[in-house]
Amino acid sequence: MPQVAVIVLAAGAGTRMKSRTPKPLHPLAGKPLIAHVLHTAGELHPEAIVAVVRHERDRMAEAVLEFAPHVRIADQDDVPGTGRAVEQGLDAIADFEGHVVVLSGDVPLIDADTLRSLVDRHEREGNQMTLLSAHLGDPTGLGRIVRDEAGAFVRIVEQKDASDAERAIDEVNGGIYVFDAAALRTALRAIGRDNAQGEMYLTDAALAMQSTGGRIQAVPASDSWAIWGINDRVQLAAAAHELNDRIIRRWQMAGVTITDPASTWIDVDVTLAEDVTILPGTQLHGATAIATGATVGPDTTLVDTEVGEDAVVKRTDATLSVIGARASVGPFAYLRPNSVVGDDGKVGTFVETKNTQIGAGSKVPHLSYIGDTVVGEGSNIGAGTITANYDGQAKHRTTVGSHVRTGSHNVFVAPVTIGDGAYTGAGTVVRKDVEPGALAISVAPQRSMAGWVATNRPGTKAADAAAAADTQAPEA
Repeated sequence: MPQVAVIVLAAGAGTRMKSRTPKPLHPLAGKPLIAHVLHTAGELHPEAIVAVVRHERDRMAEAVLEFAPHVRIADQDDVPGTGRAVEQGLDAIADFEGHVVVLSGDVPLIDADTLRSLVDRHEREGNQMTLLSAHLGDPTGLGRIVRDEAGAFVRIVEQKDASDAERAIDEVNGGIYVFDAAALRTALRAIGRDNAQGEMYLTDAALAMQSTGGRIQAVPASDSWAIWGINDRVQLAAAAHELNDRIIRRWQMAGVTITDPASTWIDVDVTLAEDVTILPGTQLHGATAIATGATVGPDTTLVDTEVGEDAVVKRTDATLSVIGARASVGPFAYLRPNSVVGDDGKVGTFVETKNTQIGAGSKVPHLSYIGDTVVGEGSNIGAGTITANYDGQAKHRTTVGSHVRTGSHNVFVAPVTIGDGAYTGAGTVVRKDVEPGALAISVAPQRSMAGWVATNRPGTKAADAAAAADTQAPEA
Protein backbone atom coordinates (compact mmCIF):
# COMPACT_ATOMS: atom_id res chain seq x y z
CA MET A 1 0.00 0.00 0.00
CA PRO A 2 1.31 3.52 -0.79
CA GLN A 3 2.62 5.72 2.00
CA VAL A 4 -0.26 7.51 3.72
CA ALA A 5 -1.01 9.86 6.58
CA VAL A 6 -4.47 10.32 8.10
CA ILE A 7 -6.18 13.50 9.28
CA VAL A 8 -9.29 13.02 11.44
CA LEU A 9 -11.60 16.02 11.74
CA ALA A 10 -13.05 16.36 15.25
CA ALA A 11 -13.31 20.12 15.81
CA GLY A 12 -17.07 20.72 15.45
CA ALA A 13 -19.54 21.35 18.26
CA GLY A 14 -22.24 19.01 16.92
CA THR A 15 -25.09 21.28 18.02
CA ARG A 16 -27.79 19.03 16.55
CA MET A 17 -26.96 16.38 19.15
CA LYS A 18 -28.25 18.83 21.81
CA SER A 19 -25.79 17.45 24.32
CA ARG A 20 -23.14 18.49 26.81
CA THR A 21 -21.02 15.71 25.33
CA PRO A 22 -19.06 16.57 22.17
CA LYS A 23 -20.51 14.70 19.24
CA PRO A 24 -17.44 12.53 18.50
CA LEU A 25 -17.50 11.28 22.10
CA HIS A 26 -21.02 9.85 22.00
CA PRO A 27 -20.84 6.08 22.52
CA LEU A 28 -21.42 3.46 19.86
CA ALA A 29 -21.04 -0.26 20.63
CA GLY A 30 -18.89 0.45 23.66
CA LYS A 31 -16.60 3.14 22.22
CA PRO A 32 -16.88 6.82 21.35
CA LEU A 33 -17.57 7.54 17.69
CA ILE A 34 -14.08 8.89 17.17
CA ALA A 35 -12.50 5.76 18.64
CA HIS A 36 -14.04 3.71 15.82
CA VAL A 37 -12.58 6.13 13.27
CA LEU A 38 -9.15 6.09 14.92
CA HIS A 39 -9.15 2.29 14.99
CA THR A 40 -9.90 2.15 11.26
CA ALA A 41 -7.24 4.76 10.57
CA GLY A 42 -4.71 2.67 12.47
CA GLU A 43 -5.48 -0.38 10.30
CA LEU A 44 -3.99 1.52 7.33
CA HIS A 45 -0.61 1.53 9.15
CA PRO A 46 -0.11 5.20 8.28
CA GLU A 47 3.03 7.24 8.79
CA ALA A 48 1.04 9.51 11.10
CA ILE A 49 -2.48 10.18 12.35
CA VAL A 50 -3.53 13.73 13.20
CA ALA A 51 -6.74 14.63 15.06
CA VAL A 52 -7.91 18.22 14.59
CA VAL A 53 -9.82 19.52 17.62
CA ARG A 54 -11.42 22.76 18.79
CA HIS A 55 -14.78 22.42 20.63
CA GLU A 56 -14.09 21.16 24.19
CA ARG A 57 -10.48 20.94 23.12
CA ASP A 58 -8.96 19.37 26.25
CA ARG A 59 -11.74 16.83 26.65
CA MET A 60 -11.48 15.80 23.01
CA ALA A 61 -7.69 15.56 23.09
CA GLU A 62 -7.78 13.44 26.24
CA ALA A 63 -10.28 11.02 24.69
CA VAL A 64 -8.30 10.75 21.46
CA LEU A 65 -5.06 9.97 23.27
CA GLU A 66 -6.81 7.44 25.53
CA PHE A 67 -7.77 5.32 22.54
CA ALA A 68 -4.81 6.14 20.30
CA PRO A 69 -1.81 7.46 22.28
CA HIS A 70 0.32 7.87 19.15
CA VAL A 71 -2.04 10.38 17.50
CA ARG A 72 -0.86 13.95 17.00
CA ILE A 73 -3.23 16.68 18.17
CA ALA A 74 -3.75 19.78 16.02
CA ASP A 75 -5.81 22.77 17.11
CA GLN A 76 -8.16 24.54 14.71
CA ASP A 77 -8.16 28.32 15.07
CA ASP A 78 -11.04 30.79 14.68
CA VAL A 79 -11.27 30.36 10.91
CA PRO A 80 -14.30 28.08 10.36
CA GLY A 81 -14.63 25.19 7.97
CA THR A 82 -13.25 21.79 7.09
CA GLY A 83 -10.73 23.31 4.71
CA ARG A 84 -9.10 25.23 7.53
CA ALA A 85 -9.20 22.17 9.79
CA VAL A 86 -7.32 20.09 7.20
CA GLU A 87 -4.87 22.91 6.61
CA GLN A 88 -3.96 22.95 10.27
CA GLY A 89 -3.83 19.18 10.34
CA LEU A 90 -1.28 19.33 7.52
CA ASP A 91 0.86 21.67 9.61
CA ALA A 92 1.34 18.78 12.06
CA ILE A 93 2.84 16.63 9.27
CA ALA A 94 4.68 19.40 7.43
CA ASP A 95 7.32 17.09 5.97
CA PHE A 96 4.95 14.39 4.73
CA GLU A 97 4.79 14.05 0.93
CA GLY A 98 2.63 10.97 0.32
CA HIS A 99 -1.14 10.52 0.21
CA VAL A 100 -3.32 12.17 2.84
CA VAL A 101 -6.51 10.39 3.92
CA VAL A 102 -9.09 12.72 5.47
CA LEU A 103 -11.76 11.21 7.73
CA SER A 104 -14.51 12.68 9.89
CA GLY A 105 -14.70 11.85 13.58
CA ASP A 106 -18.46 11.31 13.30
CA VAL A 107 -18.43 8.71 10.48
CA PRO A 108 -17.83 5.53 12.50
CA LEU A 109 -18.78 2.78 10.04
CA ILE A 110 -16.05 3.42 7.50
CA ASP A 111 -13.89 0.30 7.23
CA ALA A 112 -10.24 -0.24 6.40
CA ASP A 113 -10.88 -2.32 3.27
CA THR A 114 -12.91 0.50 1.71
CA LEU A 115 -10.16 2.98 2.52
CA ARG A 116 -7.43 0.72 1.14
CA SER A 117 -9.39 0.36 -2.09
CA LEU A 118 -9.84 4.13 -2.29
CA VAL A 119 -6.12 4.76 -1.73
CA ASP A 120 -5.14 2.12 -4.27
CA ARG A 121 -7.41 3.64 -6.89
CA HIS A 122 -6.09 7.13 -6.12
CA GLU A 123 -2.55 5.86 -6.63
CA ARG A 124 -3.34 3.82 -9.72
CA GLU A 125 -5.17 6.64 -11.52
CA GLY A 126 -2.71 9.35 -10.55
CA ASN A 127 -5.43 11.49 -8.96
CA GLN A 128 -4.80 14.60 -6.93
CA MET A 129 -8.08 14.03 -5.09
CA THR A 130 -10.22 10.91 -4.76
CA LEU A 131 -13.38 11.02 -2.70
CA LEU A 132 -15.87 8.43 -1.52
CA SER A 133 -19.47 9.06 -2.53
CA ALA A 134 -22.75 7.17 -2.19
CA HIS A 135 -26.18 7.10 -3.78
CA LEU A 136 -28.85 7.78 -1.17
CA GLY A 137 -32.63 7.69 -1.32
CA ASP A 138 -32.72 10.85 0.79
CA PRO A 139 -29.64 13.05 0.23
CA THR A 140 -31.04 16.01 2.18
CA GLY A 141 -28.41 18.08 3.92
CA LEU A 142 -25.41 16.54 2.15
CA GLY A 143 -23.15 17.89 -0.56
CA ARG A 144 -23.99 16.63 -4.05
CA ILE A 145 -21.60 15.19 -6.62
CA VAL A 146 -22.11 16.99 -9.92
CA ARG A 147 -20.98 15.06 -13.00
CA ASP A 148 -20.96 15.89 -16.70
CA GLU A 149 -22.90 14.03 -19.40
CA ALA A 150 -20.09 11.49 -19.69
CA GLY A 151 -20.20 10.80 -15.96
CA ALA A 152 -16.93 12.54 -15.15
CA PHE A 153 -16.60 14.46 -11.90
CA VAL A 154 -17.30 18.19 -12.21
CA ARG A 155 -17.64 19.57 -8.68
CA ILE A 156 -19.15 19.20 -5.23
CA VAL A 157 -21.94 21.57 -4.27
CA GLU A 158 -23.15 21.96 -0.70
CA GLN A 159 -26.88 21.71 0.04
CA LYS A 160 -27.21 25.39 0.97
CA ASP A 161 -25.43 26.50 -2.20
CA ALA A 162 -27.14 24.05 -4.58
CA SER A 163 -29.73 24.85 -7.23
CA ASP A 164 -33.01 22.94 -7.38
CA ALA A 165 -31.58 20.72 -10.12
CA GLU A 166 -28.46 20.01 -8.10
CA ARG A 167 -30.51 19.19 -5.00
CA ALA A 168 -32.28 16.51 -7.04
CA ILE A 169 -28.97 14.62 -7.44
CA ASP A 170 -28.87 11.52 -5.23
CA GLU A 171 -25.09 10.99 -5.27
CA VAL A 172 -23.61 12.63 -2.20
CA ASN A 173 -20.16 13.43 -0.90
CA GLY A 174 -19.21 11.09 1.92
CA GLY A 175 -16.67 13.40 3.50
CA ILE A 176 -13.91 10.80 3.06
CA TYR A 177 -10.99 11.78 0.84
CA VAL A 178 -7.56 10.83 -0.39
CA PHE A 179 -5.34 13.72 -1.51
CA ASP A 180 -1.88 14.13 -2.92
CA ALA A 181 -0.21 16.02 -0.06
CA ALA A 182 1.59 18.61 -2.18
CA ALA A 183 -1.45 19.31 -4.35
CA LEU A 184 -3.63 19.63 -1.26
CA ARG A 185 -1.34 22.20 0.36
CA THR A 186 -1.39 24.28 -2.81
CA ALA A 187 -5.16 24.01 -3.22
CA LEU A 188 -5.92 25.00 0.36
CA ARG A 189 -4.01 28.26 -0.07
CA ALA A 190 -6.42 29.15 -2.87
CA ILE A 191 -9.66 28.46 -0.96
CA GLY A 192 -11.84 31.40 0.06
CA ARG A 193 -14.97 31.76 2.18
CA ASP A 194 -17.41 33.09 -0.41
CA ASN A 195 -20.32 30.76 0.34
CA ALA A 196 -23.59 30.66 2.28
CA GLN A 197 -21.89 29.73 5.56
CA GLY A 198 -18.75 31.83 5.27
CA GLU A 199 -16.53 28.79 5.78
CA MET A 200 -13.44 27.35 4.16
CA TYR A 201 -14.97 24.33 2.46
CA LEU A 202 -12.54 21.46 1.96
CA THR A 203 -14.63 20.53 -1.06
CA ASP A 204 -13.49 23.74 -2.76
CA ALA A 205 -10.06 22.15 -3.01
CA ALA A 206 -11.48 20.27 -5.98
CA LEU A 207 -11.99 23.51 -7.92
CA ALA A 208 -8.49 24.69 -7.11
CA MET A 209 -6.98 21.41 -8.29
CA GLN A 210 -9.04 21.37 -11.46
CA SER A 211 -7.88 24.87 -12.31
CA THR A 212 -4.31 23.56 -12.53
CA GLY A 213 -5.25 20.40 -14.44
CA GLY A 214 -5.38 18.04 -11.49
CA ARG A 215 -7.38 14.82 -11.84
CA ILE A 216 -10.29 14.28 -9.43
CA GLN A 217 -12.45 11.20 -9.09
CA ALA A 218 -15.55 10.41 -7.03
CA VAL A 219 -15.92 6.71 -6.25
CA PRO A 220 -19.35 5.45 -5.14
CA ALA A 221 -19.17 3.18 -2.10
CA SER A 222 -20.70 -0.27 -2.42
CA ASP A 223 -22.08 0.13 1.10
CA SER A 224 -23.71 3.49 1.85
CA TRP A 225 -23.21 2.90 5.59
CA ALA A 226 -19.52 3.58 5.02
CA ILE A 227 -20.27 7.31 4.74
CA TRP A 228 -23.01 7.41 7.40
CA GLY A 229 -22.36 10.51 9.46
CA ILE A 230 -23.82 11.12 12.91
CA ASN A 231 -25.44 14.53 13.34
CA ASP A 232 -28.28 13.77 15.74
CA ARG A 233 -29.48 11.01 18.02
CA VAL A 234 -31.76 9.51 15.39
CA GLN A 235 -28.75 8.88 13.17
CA LEU A 236 -26.77 7.62 16.16
CA ALA A 237 -29.46 5.03 16.93
CA ALA A 238 -29.59 3.93 13.29
CA ALA A 239 -25.83 3.45 13.21
CA ALA A 240 -25.97 1.52 16.49
CA HIS A 241 -28.53 -0.91 15.09
CA GLU A 242 -26.55 -1.40 11.90
CA LEU A 243 -23.26 -1.99 13.69
CA ASN A 244 -24.91 -4.33 16.20
CA ASP A 245 -26.45 -6.35 13.38
CA ARG A 246 -23.01 -6.73 11.82
CA ILE A 247 -21.42 -7.76 15.10
CA ILE A 248 -24.12 -10.36 15.72
CA ARG A 249 -23.84 -11.81 12.22
CA ARG A 250 -20.08 -12.07 12.61
CA TRP A 251 -20.41 -14.03 15.85
CA GLN A 252 -23.15 -16.25 14.45
CA MET A 253 -20.89 -17.16 11.54
CA ALA A 254 -18.11 -17.90 14.07
CA GLY A 255 -20.23 -20.54 15.83
CA VAL A 256 -22.16 -18.59 18.44
CA THR A 257 -25.89 -19.22 18.94
CA ILE A 258 -27.80 -15.95 19.35
CA THR A 259 -31.44 -16.87 19.64
CA ASP A 260 -32.95 -13.39 19.33
CA PRO A 261 -30.66 -10.90 17.55
CA ALA A 262 -33.27 -8.15 17.85
CA SER A 263 -32.99 -8.06 21.65
CA THR A 264 -29.25 -8.76 21.91
CA TRP A 265 -26.58 -6.04 22.05
CA ILE A 266 -22.87 -6.80 21.80
CA ASP A 267 -20.04 -4.26 21.94
CA VAL A 268 -17.17 -4.36 19.48
CA ASP A 269 -14.56 -5.46 22.03
CA VAL A 270 -16.56 -8.44 23.35
CA THR A 271 -15.01 -11.86 22.71
CA LEU A 272 -17.12 -15.00 22.26
CA ALA A 273 -15.91 -18.56 21.78
CA GLU A 274 -17.53 -21.30 19.70
CA ASP A 275 -20.65 -22.95 21.09
CA VAL A 276 -21.57 -20.02 23.29
CA THR A 277 -25.32 -19.49 23.56
CA ILE A 278 -26.75 -16.01 24.02
CA LEU A 279 -30.41 -15.92 25.04
CA PRO A 280 -32.87 -13.02 24.51
CA GLY A 281 -32.54 -9.70 26.28
CA THR A 282 -28.78 -9.95 26.77
CA GLN A 283 -26.32 -7.05 26.67
CA LEU A 284 -22.58 -7.70 26.52
CA HIS A 285 -20.45 -4.61 27.04
CA GLY A 286 -16.83 -3.55 27.22
CA ALA A 287 -14.18 -6.26 27.23
CA THR A 288 -16.54 -9.07 28.24
CA ALA A 289 -15.22 -12.51 27.24
CA ILE A 290 -17.27 -15.71 27.21
CA ALA A 291 -15.68 -19.13 26.89
CA THR A 292 -16.78 -22.23 24.99
CA GLY A 293 -20.10 -23.79 25.89
CA ALA A 294 -21.28 -21.07 28.25
CA THR A 295 -24.90 -19.94 28.21
CA VAL A 296 -25.70 -16.32 28.98
CA GLY A 297 -29.20 -14.93 29.39
CA PRO A 298 -31.98 -14.35 29.17
CA ASP A 299 -32.22 -10.77 30.44
CA THR A 300 -28.56 -10.45 31.42
CA THR A 301 -26.11 -7.54 31.32
CA LEU A 302 -22.37 -8.20 31.55
CA VAL A 303 -19.79 -5.39 31.61
CA ASP A 304 -16.08 -6.22 31.42
CA THR A 305 -16.85 -9.68 32.76
CA GLU A 306 -15.20 -13.06 32.08
CA VAL A 307 -17.36 -16.18 31.86
CA GLY A 308 -15.72 -19.61 31.93
CA GLU A 309 -16.43 -22.75 29.91
CA ASP A 310 -19.89 -24.27 30.27
CA ALA A 311 -20.96 -21.70 32.85
CA VAL A 312 -24.62 -20.65 33.05
CA VAL A 313 -25.46 -17.01 33.74
CA LYS A 314 -29.13 -16.09 33.73
CA ARG A 315 -30.99 -12.88 34.59
CA THR A 316 -27.82 -11.40 36.04
CA ASP A 317 -26.15 -8.00 36.18
CA ALA A 318 -22.36 -8.29 36.47
CA THR A 319 -19.55 -5.74 36.17
CA LEU A 320 -15.79 -6.32 36.31
CA SER A 321 -16.31 -9.85 37.53
CA VAL A 322 -15.00 -13.35 36.80
CA ILE A 323 -17.29 -16.37 36.59
CA GLY A 324 -15.48 -19.70 36.54
CA ALA A 325 -15.96 -22.78 34.43
CA ARG A 326 -19.24 -24.64 35.01
CA ALA A 327 -20.33 -22.03 37.54
CA SER A 328 -23.98 -21.08 37.90
CA VAL A 329 -25.05 -17.47 38.44
CA GLY A 330 -28.61 -16.21 38.83
CA PRO A 331 -31.39 -15.78 38.29
CA PHE A 332 -31.59 -12.23 39.66
CA ALA A 333 -27.98 -12.07 40.82
CA TYR A 334 -25.98 -8.85 41.07
CA LEU A 335 -22.20 -9.14 40.79
CA ARG A 336 -20.56 -5.84 41.55
CA PRO A 337 -16.92 -5.09 40.67
CA ASN A 338 -14.19 -7.51 41.74
CA SER A 339 -16.51 -10.45 42.27
CA VAL A 340 -14.97 -13.83 41.46
CA VAL A 341 -17.01 -17.04 41.33
CA GLY A 342 -14.75 -20.09 41.24
CA ASP A 343 -15.09 -23.14 39.02
CA ASP A 344 -18.28 -25.08 39.77
CA GLY A 345 -19.36 -22.31 42.13
CA LYS A 346 -22.85 -20.92 42.52
CA VAL A 347 -24.31 -17.47 43.12
CA GLY A 348 -28.04 -17.92 43.19
CA THR A 349 -31.31 -16.06 43.33
CA PHE A 350 -31.32 -12.54 44.73
CA VAL A 351 -27.67 -12.65 45.77
CA GLU A 352 -25.45 -9.56 45.65
CA THR A 353 -21.65 -9.78 45.78
CA LYS A 354 -18.97 -7.11 45.82
CA ASN A 355 -15.18 -7.36 46.06
CA THR A 356 -15.61 -11.03 46.90
CA GLN A 357 -13.91 -14.29 45.95
CA ILE A 358 -16.04 -17.42 46.12
CA GLY A 359 -13.92 -20.55 45.92
CA ALA A 360 -14.28 -23.55 43.65
CA GLY A 361 -17.46 -25.49 44.34
CA SER A 362 -18.70 -23.03 46.96
CA LYS A 363 -22.28 -21.84 46.90
CA VAL A 364 -24.24 -18.78 47.92
CA PRO A 365 -27.64 -20.05 46.82
CA HIS A 366 -30.11 -17.30 47.66
CA LEU A 367 -31.15 -14.05 49.32
CA SER A 368 -27.72 -12.92 50.52
CA TYR A 369 -25.32 -9.99 50.47
CA ILE A 370 -21.66 -11.03 50.40
CA GLY A 371 -19.27 -8.09 50.31
CA ASP A 372 -15.53 -7.79 50.94
CA THR A 373 -15.38 -11.52 51.55
CA VAL A 374 -13.21 -14.52 50.73
CA VAL A 375 -14.91 -17.92 50.71
CA GLY A 376 -12.80 -21.06 50.42
CA GLU A 377 -13.60 -24.22 48.47
CA GLY A 378 -16.66 -26.41 48.87
CA SER A 379 -18.48 -24.16 51.34
CA ASN A 380 -22.19 -23.44 51.51
CA ILE A 381 -23.50 -20.07 52.66
CA GLY A 382 -27.02 -20.32 54.09
CA ALA A 383 -30.01 -18.37 52.80
CA GLY A 384 -30.37 -14.80 53.96
CA THR A 385 -26.73 -14.36 54.96
CA ILE A 386 -25.23 -10.87 55.27
CA THR A 387 -21.60 -9.92 55.64
CA ALA A 388 -21.76 -6.69 57.63
CA ASN A 389 -18.66 -5.17 56.09
CA TYR A 390 -19.10 -1.46 56.89
CA ASP A 391 -18.81 0.08 60.33
CA GLY A 392 -19.85 3.56 59.26
CA GLN A 393 -16.31 4.67 58.51
CA ALA A 394 -14.36 1.81 56.94
CA LYS A 395 -14.90 -1.47 55.11
CA HIS A 396 -13.73 -4.74 56.71
CA ARG A 397 -13.25 -8.24 55.34
CA THR A 398 -14.88 -11.54 56.17
CA THR A 399 -13.02 -14.79 55.60
CA VAL A 400 -14.93 -18.05 55.31
CA GLY A 401 -12.80 -21.18 55.09
CA SER A 402 -13.21 -24.30 52.99
CA HIS A 403 -16.01 -26.85 53.52
CA VAL A 404 -17.87 -24.53 55.87
CA ARG A 405 -21.64 -24.85 56.39
CA THR A 406 -23.35 -21.69 57.59
CA GLY A 407 -26.96 -21.59 58.74
CA SER A 408 -29.78 -19.53 57.32
CA HIS A 409 -30.16 -15.89 58.31
CA ASN A 410 -26.60 -15.42 59.53
CA VAL A 411 -24.84 -12.07 59.96
CA PHE A 412 -21.05 -12.01 59.88
CA VAL A 413 -19.86 -8.81 61.52
CA ALA A 414 -16.51 -8.05 59.86
CA PRO A 415 -13.65 -8.36 60.43
CA VAL A 416 -14.27 -12.00 61.26
CA THR A 417 -12.97 -15.41 60.20
CA ILE A 418 -14.89 -18.71 59.99
CA GLY A 419 -12.37 -21.55 60.09
CA ASP A 420 -12.22 -24.54 57.74
CA GLY A 421 -14.93 -27.14 58.32
CA ALA A 422 -16.86 -24.98 60.78
CA TYR A 423 -20.64 -24.78 61.11
CA THR A 424 -22.88 -21.92 62.22
CA GLY A 425 -26.44 -22.28 63.43
CA ALA A 426 -29.52 -20.63 61.93
CA GLY A 427 -29.99 -17.04 62.95
CA THR A 428 -26.46 -16.69 64.26
CA VAL A 429 -24.74 -13.32 64.52
CA VAL A 430 -21.00 -14.04 64.32
CA ARG A 431 -18.96 -11.32 65.99
CA LYS A 432 -15.87 -13.36 66.90
CA ASP A 433 -13.66 -15.71 64.92
CA VAL A 434 -14.85 -19.31 64.74
CA GLU A 435 -12.09 -21.90 64.96
CA PRO A 436 -11.92 -24.74 62.42
CA GLY A 437 -14.42 -27.52 63.00
CA ALA A 438 -16.42 -25.57 65.60
CA LEU A 439 -20.16 -24.89 65.75
CA ALA A 440 -21.05 -21.25 66.39
CA ILE A 441 -24.49 -20.32 67.64
CA SER A 442 -25.86 -17.14 69.20
CA VAL A 443 -29.51 -18.10 69.67
CA ALA A 444 -31.11 -17.81 73.14
CA PRO A 445 -33.08 -20.85 74.41
CA GLN A 446 -36.63 -20.88 73.09
CA ARG A 447 -39.45 -20.18 75.58
CA SER A 448 -43.17 -20.95 75.09
CA MET A 449 -45.57 -19.08 77.40
CA ALA A 450 -48.79 -21.13 77.57
CA GLY A 451 -52.04 -19.19 77.37
CA TRP A 452 -50.42 -15.96 76.24
CA VAL A 453 -52.88 -15.40 73.35
CA ALA A 454 -55.98 -15.97 75.48
CA THR A 455 -54.68 -13.53 78.07
CA ASN A 456 -53.30 -10.84 75.80
CA ARG A 457 -55.45 -11.16 72.65
CA PRO A 458 -58.90 -12.19 73.87
CA GLY A 459 -61.70 -12.19 71.29
CA THR A 460 -59.33 -12.45 68.29
CA LYS A 461 -59.50 -15.17 65.66
CA ALA A 462 -56.18 -16.42 66.97
CA ALA A 463 -57.66 -16.82 70.43
CA ASP A 464 -60.71 -18.61 69.02
CA ALA A 465 -58.49 -20.97 66.97
CA ALA A 466 -56.33 -21.74 69.98
CA ALA A 467 -59.37 -22.45 72.12
CA ALA A 468 -60.80 -24.75 69.47
CA ALA A 469 -57.51 -26.58 69.24
CA ASP A 470 -57.49 -27.07 73.02
CA THR A 471 -60.97 -28.64 72.98
CA GLN A 472 -59.92 -31.05 70.21
CA ALA A 473 -56.66 -32.07 71.82
CA PRO A 474 -56.73 -35.70 73.10
CA GLU A 475 -56.62 -36.24 76.85
CA ALA A 476 -53.31 -37.26 78.25
